[in-house]
Amino acid sequence: MDTKKLKITVSPHVFSAIDTKYMMKGVIKALLPAVAASLYFFRLQAAGIILASVAGTVCTELVLQLARKKQVRIGDYSAVVSGLLLAMVLPPSLPLWMCFLGGVVAIGLSKDIFGGLGSNIFNPALLARAFLMAAFPVALTTWVNPRGVDAVTTATPLALSKFEHIITSYPALFFGRVGGSLGETSALALLVGLAYLLYKKIIEYRIPVAFIGTVAIFAGVMKLLDPAGAAPPLFHVLAGGLLLGAIFMATDPVTSPVTKKGRWIFGIGCGLIAMIIRVWGGLPEGVMYSILLMNAVTPLINRVTRSKRFGEKNVK
Repeated sequence: MDTKKLKITVSPHVFSAIDTKYMMKGVIKALLPAVAASLYFFRLQAAGIILASVAGTVCTELVLQLARKKQVRIGDYSAVVSGLLLAMVLPPSLPLWMCFLGGVVAIGLSKDIFGGLGSNIFNPALLARAFLMAAFPVALTTWVNPRGVDAVTTATPLALSKFEHIITSYPALFFGRVGGSLGETSALALLVGLAYLLYKKIIEYRIPVAFIGTVAIFAGVMKLLDPAGAAPPLFHVLAGGLLLGAIFMATDPVTSPVTKKGRWIFGIGCGLIAMIIRVWGGLPEGVMYSILLMNAVTPLINRVTRSKRFGEKNVK
């Protein structure tokens, strides 16, 4: 063998066209139907919130990378995705300065403080929303009617179901025109995004199926136990932020398990926690907290579900 032709390099030795930039651009494209729906239903309010949130994330990442004399990586679109996702979980009546502040928190306290992209423990958009919820609870729970020129305040379908036992019609939930965050109004737009992400293999099916399936089964059991008072399973699937969370938040490759078995566990855990909060908690919605709590145990899930190396034996 001619050793002069032998090249020794460090891993990785196999490369893929699916890099961070490709994945982020794919998520942005998948979010476009939901963005379009929010612009249709909430008009300039939605546009302002989207621009303010994205400006907050991009500007913060740029400033922090320049301040720390690191390579500027805003061109990978990860900050744009964080800003878009943050905008999708905010109410349309939120002041723009709060949206910008949420973007700052999403990058500064949720991502950069852990070492940047790939090192954060919690989903940046959801942790930013949790911060805004704690700091400005009234503003984060004030909703307006879609396409309402008079900006009349309204309640979300989950709040109507939990506190007034009113079930919003399925067509309204599926096509839109209900109160809620920007990305919650149209289940159809989110399902189109899901189809695109699966087709492009940017995400895989285990976490969304486990998350949504657990919610449906849990709601079905509750309906059997309380036929008159419990909401139907399909309502729980279409209402609130379940589809948005299951498709775009829980599938974040950085904050979710890497093993196949771990993804099933993660999705089931998210569904159980979300329904416990929805059914017995003081808040009508629990998707945000369920994903953040499961983010915290993702390292443990990875550890207990990892495959053994060939020839490895348990040491007692």
